[in-house]
Amino acid sequence: MPPSTTKKTTMQTALSYEEAFSELKKISAEIESEAVSVDVLAEKVKRASFLIEYCQQKLRASEEEVANIIAQMEGPK
Repeated sequence: MPPSTTKKTTMQTALSYEEAFSELKKISAEIESEAVSVDVLAEKVKRASFLIEYCQQKLRASEEEVANIIAQMEGPK
């Protein structure tokens, strides 16, 4: 399998939020424009599902970190 294909089929966890969101938008556009063949549709949907969960986790982690920083800045009440 060529390296470019391997990269697309593995579920990478070393993505930045921006990379994951960009890939998700690309997959969404391909599906919406019907540019995805039936043969790869399930694979694209599976990858999109992974990317959605990944982005949600990144956002939750960032939200929690920001809340902790704000709480530290405000000090004890």
